[in-house]
Amino acid sequence: MSKHGKILVAMSGGIDSTVTAMMLHEEGYEVVGITMKTWDYASSGGSSKETGCCSLDSINDARRVSVDMGFHHFIVDIREEFGDYVIDNFVDEYIAGRTPNPCILCNTHIKWSSLLKRADAMDCEFIATGHYAKIGTHNDRLFIKKAKDEKKDQSYVLWGLSQECLMRSKFPLGGLTKDEVRLMCFERGYDDLSKKGESYEICFVPDNDYRGFLKRRVEGLEEQVKGGKFIDKHGNDLGSHNGYPFYTIGQRKGLGGGFITPKYVTEILPDSNTVVLGEVDDLLRNGMNVGKINLQKYEHITDGMESKVMVRYLDSGTLANISNATSDTMRVDFLANVRGIAPGQSAVFYEGDDVLGGGIIQVGGF
Repeated sequence: MSKHGKILVAMSGGIDSTVTAMMLHEEGYEVVGITMKTWDYASSGGSSKETGCCSLDSINDARRVSVDMGFHHFIVDIREEFGDYVIDNFVDEYIAGRTPNPCILCNTHIKWSSLLKRADAMDCEFIATGHYAKIGTHNDRLFIKKAKDEKKDQSYVLWGLSQECLMRSKFPLGGLTKDEVRLMCFERGYDDLSKKGESYEICFVPDNDYRGFLKRRVEGLEEQVKGGKFIDKHGNDLGSHNGYPFYTIGQRKGLGGGFITPKYVTEILPDSNTVVLGEVDDLLRNGMNVGKINLQKYEHITDGMESKVMVRYLDSGTLANISNATSDTMRVDFLANVRGIAPGQSAVFYEGDDVLGGGIIQVGGF
């Protein structure tokens, strides 16, 4: 009988999930390791070598640690459920002129659901991942808190976790720095893993070419959208582009030459296949609407509450007032202008280090 019970640990084969499993095993949990196969990169038609959590090398690294430490390890194929939800949403969002964040969608709708389903089947009370985050409590509610290591903090990507998910989740790395994690891995005899690099690419686009992925995924897309127009904010014609899905808010490179001053994508109009270009200051916005809200720390948020709001991963955040907070759509009025707000990305609301909740940006700017 284990000291703390049975826990299912998501093991990608990387250093963070490896140390997570090690720590819990040493604390006396009965650890069961699970590696989820989310994507077969060869099927995407990309040219780069398969890397990251779905590669054979990563799966073998996870299994090796499990065998060494004497706990069970399973590989679960979730490619079908991952593809139907995450990849279809990724494509649909770009076609709609928005900029998706598939990693957040995967965390909250696929990985946690898959982990909890397998945890129940294996009689595991808890699940654990290698995310750098903490869990706090307030009036019987659970919420995500920022990690000790500010540079590695991943609270932003976990805003969508429900109370049910949080009740059964553990994040052992929340109180550690990345350097401490590497040292722990090295001291336990895994020198190769302690030096393992990290990938910041989307797992199903490991060559980082999302435009090529869209072209391969949507038959005839390039022909359908070619010949669109660049315009300025006054509607003046600035030339032609390659198709609105291949541009993102804030983009400067890849717009073509001939401009006297640097131009940035400030708006995408899918209905007319038009991309609006402007100066850097044209990216500034004073507010936004956010939908698909998930609240964590409080069941309700007081209308007009002040919060620091992050609009992208590793954003430093900007103070804002939240209104219409009782509905599924919140209005956010920033106390200082914010640059490059992109519909489709996540907005996460903080009270100090505590995650109040988050949602998907619908409209950036009033």
